[in-house]
Amino acid sequence: MKKYVIILTVLLTSSFGFSQTASGNTVSSKEVAPVWPGCENSAQKSNCFNQMLAKHIQQNFKFPKGYTAEDKGSKVIVSFVVDENGETKILKTSGGRELLQKEAERNILAIPKMKPGHLNGKSRAIKYKVPFTF
Repeated sequence: MKKYVIILTVLLTSSFGFSQTASGNTVSSKEVAPVWPGCENSAQKSNCFNQMLAKHIQQNFKFPKGYTAEDKGSKVIVSFVVDENGETKILKTSGGRELLQKEAERNILAIPKMKPGHLNGKSRAIKYKVPFTF
């Protein structure tokens, strides 16, 4: 009986030990971020995009009418996309009061049209999330 258990164990172990694995060529794709106006000749387009976005938000930031001391420190997160045409569209806004959300959305929608991002040479929408702290 012990002999059959050993044989069975060897057969089961060998079937798992010699299983085939798929191998072959893999192709990796790199998503390219949208290009902010003025960043076209930058060697680091992604860094330029981030810097220009931060500058845009800072320069266009306004406290909305109705802002109170209770709103201080409120955090609003805006999820948006730079679509296939280089235009900004809001996907979702969360946190803070509605008037704070509207101000954050206004700021994001004021982003200038840009050269769209792409993947494998095809324009594609690229998603972003930006936090606003009031």
